[in-house]
Amino acid sequence: MAHAYTPGLRVTEKTIIRKKRVLPIPGEVLVKEGDAVDASTVVAKTDLPGKVRTINIVNALGIIPEEIREYMLKGEGDPVEKDEPIAENKPFLKWFKTQVKSPITGTVENISEVTGQIIMRESPEPLKLLAYVDGRVIEVIGREGVVVETVAAFVQGIFGVGGETVGPLAMAVSDPEEVLTPDRITEAHRGKIVVGGSFVESAAFGQAQKMGVRGIVVGGFHDKSLKDLLGYDLGVAITGTEQIAFTLILTEGFGKIAMARKTFDLLASKEGQKTSISGATQIRAGVIRPEIVIPDPSLKAEDVATTEQWEREAMQEGDPIRVIREPYFGRIGEISALPSELQQIASGSRARVLEVAFPDGETVTVPRANVEIIES
Repeated sequence: MAHAYTPGLRVTEKTIIRKKRVLPIPGEVLVKEGDAVDASTVVAKTDLPGKVRTINIVNALGIIPEEIREYMLKGEGDPVEKDEPIAENKPFLKWFKTQVKSPITGTVENISEVTGQIIMRESPEPLKLLAYVDGRVIEVIGREGVVVETVAAFVQGIFGVGGETVGPLAMAVSDPEEVLTPDRITEAHRGKIVVGGSFVESAAFGQAQKMGVRGIVVGGFHDKSLKDLLGYDLGVAITGTEQIAFTLILTEGFGKIAMARKTFDLLASKEGQKTSISGATQIRAGVIRPEIVIPDPSLKAEDVATTEQWEREAMQEGDPIRVIREPYFGRIGEISALPSELQQIASGSRARVLEVAFPDGETVTVPRANVEIIES
């Protein structure tokens, strides 16, 4: 039998998830190995350095750089409040006095007798690192963070925007073909992760924000709606840091594409359960997928026979796949054959192909690079 490898999205009811939660700079870890944590537990904290501001003292006071320290009211390392005088001249008549006031609350970091400028830094910004998922701490990483382990249902999406958020899972539709329209989002969805079907209308974004929805999971949406949601065009980069009211995850792609039945049924079976989601996506080197994690507090790691592998060696006949290129984009089927010889494709080039059998009985031949395995 011919074999080939292709990346896939995971959709699994029970697996071991280990989340590495690390601070951007060393700080203080607040939990220890073996501790039980929930998604909102602060596992570590640190203070991020404040922004730097440069102030030209010599220009403001009309002095030369070498004299700057004589006119400073604050020294290096001194704390200052916003609008507090930090330097002043020494005129013969006091009404000719000129003062330089601090534009920020922070500290004086450096006074330069070469440039006549001072460098100030705003007050540190406290950062609290949350566990993100309910689980147990299995490792403490020095002063940097921890690894949290949980047994959970796990679904990867194709694209997402928005950061990490947590809330109960709520089904807004009863079929994966249905469209998530504004009227389907109600007050009952406040603070919840809402699951739609094949498509979300852009008008539903405003309703979701109004109702205080924390996240939307849906098969697809129009790529032009992304600007409506963000307020700007999204460049080619990692997502997940957007400042928006809720996190959005697409499980299938852009356009109206029914959510895979397996994905929809799994999410429906978990309705009401506490769910952690992240819209972070990176499609280039170091691929990052948006994710849906639904911990099961009744299970422990030892209840899972083996930790499932995130990658597999090869695709095989019978594997469920999703086509990720036109003209069959978004359709789901099974591999029915894996011819070993190269075949000519629509572009005129020769490539390895596979045959896909769709649920409606149609069988087509597509390049192997145009599909991804739906891993379970």
